[in-house]
Amino acid sequence: MEAPGTDPAPGTDPATSAALAADTPAALALLREGALAVHGRVTDASNAVLYCTATLDGVTAPCVYKPVAGERPLWDFPDGTLAGRETAAHEVSAATGWQLIPPTVLRDGPAGPGMVQLWIEPDPEAPELLDLQPLDGPADGWLPIVRAELDGGRRAWLVHRDDERLRRLAVLDAVLNNADRKGGHWLPAADGRIYGIDHGVTFHAEPKLRTLLWGWADRPLTAEALDVLGKLAADLDGPLGERLRPHLTAAELDALRARTGALLASGRHPLPSADWPSIPWPPV
Repeated sequence: MEAPGTDPAPGTDPATSAALAADTPAALALLREGALAVHGRVTDASNAVLYCTATLDGVTAPCVYKPVAGERPLWDFPDGTLAGRETAAHEVSAATGWQLIPPTVLRDGPAGPGMVQLWIEPDPEAPELLDLQPLDGPADGWLPIVRAELDGGRRAWLVHRDDERLRRLAVLDAVLNNADRKGGHWLPAADGRIYGIDHGVTFHAEPKLRTLLWGWADRPLTAEALDVLGKLAADLDGPLGERLRPHLTAAELDALRARTGALLASGRHPLPSADWPSIPWPPV
């Protein structure tokens, strides 16, 4: 792998970041065709994650580049690549119309083929979406996830907001079979959107949903969600399925269709599995 460049890493303010992400066609063109410059590496990631900029027609934007060459093999995800699954997750998100995953492409880069995703600069003024609250809670507007053990033997509820944006993300995660929805894997943008990131461990053919968004477990899906799932099911048998085919195995595609159909048939948010850890670790 080529060494990261020595230029100082450029930043972006949250408002500019949100505006770039909201214009999906322009962002995809920039990521797909722009010149990539590597500025550094995200050192706390388990796989190679490079902080870059993409430049096209005088427009420069920060992005994340995850080369396939920097991926560690996973025993329980032996097929495909993390980069391919991240790209497929964006395709499914885009098909829902909810715009829950930042613009993402699969392309060649300085270290070979990899996933390139627009950088989302979180809004520092956004309200917190996770909290620890007393066991006699949770407070109004919050939903319980799990009882947490704290220092000194204290216990509390780990809770998330009863937020429609998070609820849409919970539906998407159930479709994707996301095995790693940590609290740090959603970012509030300055325009009020929430973007989910890190979708390398998705689309497994066996149930592996592991998330913090259990507050709606077994509740009826919203009418909006059912409408989106119906359109998604049709699209999976058409153009969307064809776009996903290069990134997923036939078994994974079949399982994706089956999960979407099962959500439609039940009309309810899924319950945690008794056969698979339901909470990611660490949770945040």
